Amino acid sequence: DFTEMMRALGYPRLISMENFHAPNFMLVSEVLLWLVKRYEPQTDIPPDVETEQDRVFFIKAVAQFMATKAHIKLNTKKLYQADGYAVKELLKVTSVLYGAMNTKGVERANVSEEDSSKFKFDLGSKIADLKAARQLASEITSKGASLYDLLGKEVELREARTESIARPLEINEAEKMMKIAIDCVLEQVQKTKDMLNNVALDEANLEAKIEKRKLELERSQKRLQTLQSVRPAFMDEYEKIEEQLQKQYSSYLEKFRNLTYMEQLLDDHRRTEQEMFEEAANMLRLMQNRLKEEEQHLLKSGNNDDSDVEIQEDEGSDSEVEDRQIVKQRTATERLLQG
Repeated sequence: DFTEMMRALGYPRLISMENFHAPNFMLVSEVLLWLVKRYEPQTDIPPDVETEQDRVFFIKAVAQFMATKAHIKLNTKKLYQADGYAVKELLKVTSVLYGAMNTKGVERANVSEEDSSKFKFDLGSKIADLKAARQLASEITSKGASLYDLLGKEVELREARTESIARPLEINEAEKMMKIAIDCVLEQVQKTKDMLNNVALDEANLEAKIEKRKLELERSQKRLQTLQSVRPAFMDEYEKIEEQLQKQYSSYLEKFRNLTYMEQLLDDHRRTEQEMFEEAANMLRLMQNRLKEEEQHLLKSGNNDDSDVEIQEDEGSDSEVEDRQIVKQRTATERLLQG
């Protein structure tokens, strides 16, 4: 884990755990100095570790820096050993830096998402922000005006304030005010206690009412069950009357159906009679018109025949002509009647 963390943090050299099987103070000091520079690049820690005193000073300086800046407590003895125990101490610092690097990556991703979301234009939110800004601007102007007025009164109020501060405190008045305040508090406490007592009484009354309602509900349910189980005395008569009513209703339906059918037949018969009567009247009117036309035609033809006979033969009398006309009219009417 230590080697992977160092590789992830960007340490330039390759490290393996075999390097720490034997004491290797040069490598430990190099790693410590690199971690300190990684944590704070402007740190000034002397890198000299040639003598024993320099090594002790170097270990103490690194431990003090980590304790004050990173709040990491390092064991100086284990670091001075420069073996596997020193790796455990180095792992404390590398784990902090590795975790910080991971959190920075997540924060950058979140920041990028926030930046991308900034470009999304929401008109509703902008309108709400505009209204809020206008309201804040009006409040700022009103507060500024009131503050300006109060600052203008500061000269007068300063004198009154200094006088009130310079005036000696009267113990009797303070004691009186304290007693009044204590009495008010005690009165409020008593009111609160009374309200609590009233709440307890109300609760007891409500519980009693609830129990009473429960008993009434149980009695009503029992009464309902008894009424449902008992058959009324008039039920037999009711069922008989219901059967008779059903029969009467069925007969009524049948008669009503027959009546409507007969009324429909009567209407159809009247309609056919009316149509036949109208047709006969039309036929009679046509026959009358035809007879009139034929009579007129016969009269015209009779007049023409009489004139021809008088011109050709000059025989006969007026009575014979009239008789002929009458005979022709009769024959014409007989033909029409036969037709």
